[in-house]
Amino acid sequence: MTSIAIVGAGPRLGLAIARTFGSQGYDVALIARNRTKLDDLVSTLTAEGITAAAFPADVLDRDALTQALKDAAAEFGGIDVLEYSPSAGLGTIKATTPAETELTHVQHEIEFQLYGAIAATEAVLPAMREAGTGTLLFTTRATSMNPQPSTAPSGTAMAALRNWAINLHKELADTGIQAAHIGIDATIGTPTFYGQPRATADQLSLLYWDLHITHRDQSERIFRG
Repeated sequence: MTSIAIVGAGPRLGLAIARTFGSQGYDVALIARNRTKLDDLVSTLTAEGITAAAFPADVLDRDALTQALKDAAAEFGGIDVLEYSPSAGLGTIKATTPAETELTHVQHEIEFQLYGAIAATEAVLPAMREAGTGTLLFTTRATSMNPQPSTAPSGTAMAALRNWAINLHKELADTGIQAAHIGIDATIGTPTFYGQPRATADQLSLLYWDLHITHRDQSERIFRG
């Protein structure tokens, strides 16, 4: 039995990745905060003949995230592929000075992007090591590679995640486990802005399948349209 856990599952890229793997016989575990939205995704995938289940969890709640992945592994007999691509919302963060705003936002994004990815990896990696196979895929946006002042907090955290993922790839060399970073420098399914090219979620999802199946020696794939 083969399965993929998608952390940060949503109606665009997450759903497309689920379809790409699900169409190849993979069971799909969907993890995100909103149970209602997850149930909608499960219904969509089920109607398409794909086995999927929802496991609600907030990546900022490490215990809940770990338990969701353990529950998914129990449901599907293990997790063969982990894909991590949450999006942090900063609307609730308050600050009184620009310096405080920057620090608070960076701390929040580091917790969300990097530490969440590490927690998710720690939940599935021991079983992958025991099996001698597995795939760990981590997604960031363009700011992880091309810093922009307007997105400095998230870009800083995503750059840290990118660095960690590439180092993880090196550490796991010759273990049978693939770790890779996917950097997306494109808008997904929406009109272009700021010169960014447009891409479809289905188009992007093929990158994940390719890294998992064909190019397991690669630590990174960048999509620029």
